[in-house]
Amino acid sequence: MKNILVVNYSQSGQLNEIIGQFLKPFAPETVERLEIFPEKPFAFPWTTDEFFDKMPECVQEEPIALQPLHFGAERYDLIVIGYQPWFLSPSLPVTSLLKSPGFQARLRGTPVVTVIAGRNMWLNSQESVKKLIADAGGRLVGNIPLMDRVSNLVSAVTILHWMLTGRKDRKWGIFPKPGVSDEDIQSAARFGAIVKKCYESREYAGLQKEIMATGLIGIPTDILFIEGRAKKLFRIWANLIKTKGTTPEKRKRLVGFFKYYLLVALFMVAPVLVTLYRLLVAPFTANAIKKKKEYFCGVETKL
Repeated sequence: MKNILVVNYSQSGQLNEIIGQFLKPFAPETVERLEIFPEKPFAFPWTTDEFFDKMPECVQEEPIALQPLHFGAERYDLIVIGYQPWFLSPSLPVTSLLKSPGFQARLRGTPVVTVIAGRNMWLNSQESVKKLIADAGGRLVGNIPLMDRVSNLVSAVTILHWMLTGRKDRKWGIFPKPGVSDEDIQSAARFGAIVKKCYESREYAGLQKEIMATGLIGIPTDILFIEGRAKKLFRIWANLIKTKGTTPEKRKRLVGFFKYYLLVALFMVAPVLVTLYRLLVAPFTANAIKKKKEYFCGVETKL
């Protein structure tokens, strides 16, 4: 009987690879695999304009139309949701899934594990996903974020190369390959084995502690600092574009301003602020930083 639902959206195919590894320990007859698709597919590779134009709706978590969802059961013993963060928010297809009544009905009273694949920033997007799961009556019991482990600036260059060309290779033969490393993709099977053990016992209380005990998941302090501020700025830009971009021409102009703002903030402003934070703030707030990391690495939802 297929009593585990595993659902995700994968634009580039990387998340499908991760989910495939994650499911290796599970008996195929227990798993219902559902890949979701937008009614109007997103292009891959992106064009620059298409990529940045998705920011306002993504940040404001507006659902889009999906292709019809076909579930094999009304109830499941476990649901696994795989997703990518877009603009520090869940991707548009996954936000839409989490807001669809049919999926919400299946979340109610069900243990949920999230599997994230991204560049390096997942904290804000997971907070949104936590809330959407809780609002639907689901119970988040585990979270497995697999990220690109190179530095923030290097990963920004490599991910743009991948997203805008469709090539997951070394830019100019100098930069590392973009995305989650092959080693980390393969490590998903190890996490799958941990989840499978809890699924078989129907006891999830210690699942997230076991996931963290692998030592494969962590939050760099720099990322904690950047995410603590960037989402607020994204919301300001999203609201500006939605309220003032009342014609295609006005919207395109504002999205263009946001694009250049983001590039300047990412490559010029953020490095300076992060350096100052490391020198002047982080050494004196170690306990607060530790508590924040513990919270984000957990599955609890803020009240």
